[in-house]
Amino acid sequence: MPDQSNINLISNLIKKEIESYENKIETSDVGSVVSIGDGIATIYGLDKAMYGELLLFKHGVYGMVMNLEEDSIGAVILGRDTEIYEGDEVKRTGRVVSVPVGDALLGRVVNALGQPLDGLGEIQNDGFMPIEAPAPAIMDRQPVNEPLETGIKAIDSMIPIGKGQRELIIGDRQTGKTAIAIDTIINQKGKDVICIYCAIGQKNSTIAQIVDKLKSFDALKYTVIVNASASESAPMLYVAPYAATTIAEYWEKKGKDVLVVYDDLSKHAVAYRALSLLLKRSPGREAYPGDIFYLHSRLLERACHLSAELGGGSITALPIVETQAGDISAYIPTNVISITDGQIFLKTELFNAGQRPAIDSGLSVSRVGSAAQIKAMKSVAASIKIELASYAELLDFSRFGSDLDQVTKNVLRHGAVLMEVLKQKQYSPLTMEDEIVDIFIAQNKLIDDIPIDKIHETLVSISLYIHNHMPEVYTDIKETRLLSDETKKKIQTAVNDVRTGMQR
Repeated sequence: MPDQSNINLISNLIKKEIESYENKIETSDVGSVVSIGDGIATIYGLDKAMYGELLLFKHGVYGMVMNLEEDSIGAVILGRDTEIYEGDEVKRTGRVVSVPVGDALLGRVVNALGQPLDGLGEIQNDGFMPIEAPAPAIMDRQPVNEPLETGIKAIDSMIPIGKGQRELIIGDRQTGKTAIAIDTIINQKGKDVICIYCAIGQKNSTIAQIVDKLKSFDALKYTVIVNASASESAPMLYVAPYAATTIAEYWEKKGKDVLVVYDDLSKHAVAYRALSLLLKRSPGREAYPGDIFYLHSRLLERACHLSAELGGGSITALPIVETQAGDISAYIPTNVISITDGQIFLKTELFNAGQRPAIDSGLSVSRVGSAAQIKAMKSVAASIKIELASYAELLDFSRFGSDLDQVTKNVLRHGAVLMEVLKQKQYSPLTMEDEIVDIFIAQNKLIDDIPIDKIHETLVSISLYIHNHMPEVYTDIKETRLLSDETKKKIQTAVNDVRTGMQR
């Protein structure tokens, strides 16, 4: 029979050996790749890794922790995964995924990690900020009450956007969604608003055209392009809008006003769906994961108007969502509609009929409304949406009846004139004063008897006449933000003078 003391001694020795052996295997900071494919790596080890932490693979390739399992970690590769193999060593960096921020980014084209894509050399940034950040608390915000001028008559009059607002631009492909966003960026020239255009899943040739167009309008100097093109991996498309928002927050915290365009969140959702399925997360409706709403809500909630105590800066978000055959009630569109403060709905039928921008005034809405308009615009634009709704209703009715009374004819005529006045070519944003004068003329039926094809020519002539002979009209509106009775009389005089001259 063995001695009990010997048994205890041997068991203690075995325990010590096991403990010393376990201490040699340090899995908290270094791990190894178990499997790799489709931009997803499964990693053994890294016991202390954080969700969203940046990981360093061989050859300087970075990844981001997305899944924390009991015995492994799921990470997405930020870049090419062709140089990563099973068994490769992976290291923690101890920091979450961050992007460079600072004034040096202005005028540059960068990828989702803030690395330059324009061949203009390294960016001397002012530091790094994490791509994920909590949205400002309710008490840290103030009401949206200052207009962000788009230079587009149809938007500034009917669907005003305020600094700190989140306004969705939604419609089928090729209906002018990006055109509205680019015109809005061009219109910020001289208004002390920094712009960020985040391209998600766009063609590189399209981005090159946008960069050239912004350069030609001298708008690139106050704009940052964050480009996660269609040729990039899904993780880069996923990261891009959060990186763009972080870049914007740097200036927002300095009291600046920033405009961010996300073009578009439909492709962002698809990229996230691909990641989630590859990470073996449970699919739900239309194979999207259960947290697809949170994907966009935690992004767009960061856009707001900060309180005066925090500097009063703002981020205005213009997310773009693509619909299929005008189905505004689909899963992703309804998700983003419920997160934003209104939507600008672009209708294919209007676009094909030559109405540019093709804005459906019935389905488009701004939940901030007239709070984001100056008093002069409020006074002239108050009834436009109602008048256009009456026009659309009577237009459908008139197709079935041949005999129309004079009142109906007048409503149809006025509606047709309004639609023509609201037409606007791309890359030609107007000043707020020009918009107010045009809408005042239309609303007071001063040009209702002019042939439709002559309306634009007439408005241009009136604008030139006022600029040359009555510049105080525009100056008065700009300085007082009101439309006085005296100014109204001068506009009416200008209309009469121009029309008399045209009739000679």
